[in-house]
Amino acid sequence: MPKNKGKGGKNRKRGKNEADDEKRELVFKEDGQEYAQVLRMLGNGRCEAMCIDGTKRLCHIRGKMHKKVWIAAGDIILVGLRDYQDDKADVILKYMPDEARLLKAYGELPDNTRLNEGIGGGLDEEDDADGTDYIDFEDEDIDKI
Repeated sequence: MPKNKGKGGKNRKRGKNEADDEKRELVFKEDGQEYAQVLRMLGNGRCEAMCIDGTKRLCHIRGKMHKKVWIAAGDIILVGLRDYQDDKADVILKYMPDEARLLKAYGELPDNTRLNEGIGGGLDEEDDADGTDYIDFEDEDIDKI
């Protein structure tokens, strides 16, 4: 049998739990940075996000966060804007749900931002529908079938 020359297997690559439970200091945006909400994940370390300034940008997840910090649709992130490409940005930080609520309470995020709901396919267009998304069939319609 061949000798194992590596330093370990799958469990080593996973690493230890990085103590995500402990509280970290809330990071606010600086110049050249913007808050954004993830619209959808595109794969290959990229996502599409709607920035607070109203621009939809293609965001690249930096290597330090790749495979360590999981980003999903609806998450609030901090992106670094590029000087030379306005339609692209780099994900710097993902805010935990309680941090996102604090940002909204401090007035950093606008009031119309929906925090704890995924944005899967245009939930913003129909905020408060009256629940009549069904079709009424008459008795005559059933007889024709």
